[in-house]
Amino acid sequence: MLIEQIELGKGCALGLKLNMEHAPLLVIRAKKGFVMCGYLNMDVADKLGDVAVRVTGVKSFKDVLDAKAVDVSEAAKKLGISSGMLVKVVLEIMS
Repeated sequence: MLIEQIELGKGCALGLKLNMEHAPLLVIRAKKGFVMCGYLNMDVADKLGDVAVRVTGVKSFKDVLDAKAVDVSEAAKKLGISSGMLVKVVLEIMS
């Protein structure tokens, strides 16, 4: 498992990467929420009330940061986060 501090404009986030058999599982955790790769389930994040964003087709933290949100939880929408937003912007809202 790789754990990395990711610098943001308003603070930092924590990146977690676990190499699975065919692709990595990636999560970047900020103060108010997290960005997750396609391995994780948005329905569960919604059920729990988490501020969450899902991206797909990523293999590294850089890929996640450069990606656009594919799915957004209801709690994330309340913060002004929407599908299609750049993850770098999303993480600033979450920090």
